[in-house]
Amino acid sequence: MSKQKIRIKIKSFDHKVIDEAARLIIDTAEKTGAIIAGPIPLPTRIEKFTVNSSTFVHKNAREQYEIRTHKRLIDIRESTPKTIESLSNLALPAGVDIEIKMITSEQGK
Repeated sequence: MSKQKIRIKIKSFDHKVIDEAARLIIDTAEKTGAIIAGPIPLPTRIEKFTVNSSTFVHKNAREQYEIRTHKRLIDIRESTPKTIESLSNLALPAGVDIEIKMITSEQGK
């Protein structure tokens, strides 16, 4: 017997937007009767950049910038075709990247 699971990975630069998107996905999936695990916060990726503020002299004058990428993970264990349809028609806020994977796991003897 094989079980089918949907894994949704959400990425965004703004933590408020990603929490809103995760809440919207969970509410939509729960309305269709799916069993949900999450949202699980994954480690935030921080990219740091150092730029010289002066073009020629004053080598020690630098400015530092960083980009934080927040990630969340949502697992939908028992889904129906209605769940998949409602998730595909979902309108999410701008600035949110979504990655959806279908995972099938076979249970042993």
